[in-house]
Amino acid sequence: MRMNTQHLPADIGMIGLAVMGSNLARNMESHGYTVAVWNREPEMTEQFMQEHAQSKNLVAFTDLPALIASLKTPRVLFMMIRAGAPVDEMIDRLLPLLSPGDILIDGGNSYFGDTARRTKKVEACGMYYIGTGVSGGEEGALHGPSMMPGGSYPAWKRVRPILQAICAKVEDGSPCCDWVGEGGAGHFVKMVHNGIEYGDMQLICESYQLMHDGAALDNDRMHAVFDSWNKTKLDSYLIGITADILAHKEADGSATLDRILDTAGQKGTGKWAVISALDEGTPLTLIGEAVFARCLSAQKEERVHTAQMFPQETPILPPENRDAFCEDLRLALYASKMVSYAQGYALLRSAAKTYGWNLNYGGIALMWRGGCIIRSVFLQKIKEAFERNPALENLLCDDYFAAQIKAALPAWRRTVAFAVTNGIPVPAMSAALAYFDGLRTARLPANLLQAQRDYFGAHTYERTDAPRGQFFHTDWTGHGGDIASTVYQV
Repeated sequence: MRMNTQHLPADIGMIGLAVMGSNLARNMESHGYTVAVWNREPEMTEQFMQEHAQSKNLVAFTDLPALIASLKTPRVLFMMIRAGAPVDEMIDRLLPLLSPGDILIDGGNSYFGDTARRTKKVEACGMYYIGTGVSGGEEGALHGPSMMPGGSYPAWKRVRPILQAICAKVEDGSPCCDWVGEGGAGHFVKMVHNGIEYGDMQLICESYQLMHDGAALDNDRMHAVFDSWNKTKLDSYLIGITADILAHKEADGSATLDRILDTAGQKGTGKWAVISALDEGTPLTLIGEAVFARCLSAQKEERVHTAQMFPQETPILPPENRDAFCEDLRLALYASKMVSYAQGYALLRSAAKTYGWNLNYGGIALMWRGGCIIRSVFLQKIKEAFERNPALENLLCDDYFAAQIKAALPAWRRTVAFAVTNGIPVPAMSAALAYFDGLRTARLPANLLQAQRDYFGAHTYERTDAPRGQFFHTDWTGHGGDIASTVYQV
């Protein structure tokens, strides 16, 4: 195995050489840093070094003590390994080998609660811990990802030059990486990013199905539609790759997309976002439906059987109506996308209060403008919204976004109505519209709900003719009691 000992001591150690770890190591090396690399399978380390023999500032090790001894002090170790127990196991291996002031970075998709716990553990041993969300996939890791670091703030000064050197940059050169907050803040922001990503992807997929099933557009026509959308306010990475996917052909000229089985996987970050929203009492309905849509897709055999029991013929739009339909769909997608981000940011705001984080919401939008999966021109508008009002409670209440929603609303309603009428499932798009309608409804039927809860469980209720925070119970049947159930808030 090649050893470039003349370049030691190394600037940073990379632990884990799968797709993301290997590309991040190459990214660091291309920016002038000497990177010491290690993988638990020595053969993977050997393969990595053989493939990148032209890189002069990569140094490989087969044992951890040697890797750690090769690093500048205070040492910086970047872990890109599977989330969960493997991270805890690696920390336990590393801590006896480290010295006070050394820094551990976890760049995987770890659960934010685990990151908060690990930060306390590592800090108690005199070292520092940074949990950083990394978004951008394989290409982003190599050429510039979005990075969301949080944890031990005293370590930020040491790692900032490296992380901001390798991350994506926006048009003015601003890095898509900045300090998020203490504890698990970095991984929480990444979790919300991934939840919004779930929502964006599902909304795009529903738009695809509406064009395919409702308007009978072929892949080439849909490619043209998505490509044209990418030159509008919908300009984004996900819209762009969707156009590319629709254009891709097999060797025999058939569409690659049509060969892919309609069952989707997931790695857990979307689920964590929904669970966190439930813990916070924050409606994350669109993103929740996006998660459940993946779950439903996995039930392929059941869906095929049910489709045979309930066959349907979806009316096909006449050709002369398809352009108008696609324009309605574009506006519906844009409006729904606004809701996805509004819900994600509402969760960030709620969690910031719970955990004492001072989140820079406009700065987070800036970090997401380049390198990450949800990067889009749309994010600049979010940054501007929080610059206008840093205390903005809901993104949809910003003047710009409110105007965009009002302009798109008729088309949004027509699109969802078309889908419902013709039996085309649009769970995320319809959930987005329902959330908006609920948000704009000053009087919801929760008064009846509370009456029902009080009737069968003495759960009490507040009254319109009494101050907030006072609770009452009614003996609805005439033979109940005055004892009420304990009141608590989710």
